[in-house]
Amino acid sequence: MKKLTLLLAAGAGYVLGTRAGRERYEQIKKAVTRVKDDPRVQEKAHQAADLAKEKAQAAAPVVKDKVATAAGTVSDKVTPGNHRSDLEDQLNPDNVALQDNPYPQGDLP
Repeated sequence: MKKLTLLLAAGAGYVLGTRAGRERYEQIKKAVTRVKDDPRVQEKAHQAADLAKEKAQAAAPVVKDKVATAAGTVSDKVTPGNHRSDLEDQLNPDNVALQDNPYPQGDLP
């Protein structure tokens, strides 16, 4: 993700920094539009979307089963009347008693 951001920033800097910035921008925009509107690219985009839908439909029953299993496991671990679990205590950022050293002294590099 950092590389993509860097490339986009470099591209924007190049386009904005050139003498003929507007002209170069229009050339780049025209090239992108030409590629985007290419029937081959459109066909591949539709194929990718269809494949993603197919895989999502195939994965839905598996995900539903896993969620049901996880929900059952969680409900088995939580005792009636006590809705706080040890995990919740551990994940609570305000609970400094469970941290190794909540206020480090002199450990900075």
